[in-house]
Amino acid sequence: MFKFLHNNLNVLDLERSLKFYREALDLTEVNRLETPDFTLVYLGDGGRTPHQLELTWIKGRTEPYNLGENEVHVAFGTDDFEGAHARHAKMGCICYENKAMGIYFIVDPDGYWLEILPA
Repeated sequence: MFKFLHNNLNVLDLERSLKFYREALDLTEVNRLETPDFTLVYLGDGGRTPHQLELTWIKGRTEPYNLGENEVHVAFGTDDFEGAHARHAKMGCICYENKAMGIYFIVDPDGYWLEILPA
């Protein structure tokens, strides 16, 4: 028997990413693991779900990550779709909208796409 625990994204600038996820999606740090070579930071949604987003920062890395075709994404639902859209438009992070499906995507500082869905 398995259950989802977290998804991982590698980030180039940990502080920039933490700021983005806090401002864009209200995610907050729930746990951190520091090692000499890397830092793992787990973000949660305030207990609305048990799922977490793990940000991995490889210390000393300066080259952006190659995301390939970037078909992988993480999806977030919101009870205030219009308010979320307005927030993300103001932040300038909306990268794709599919109005026919009623969804849109935002992009994080490392180029990862995050799907935004109405509840």
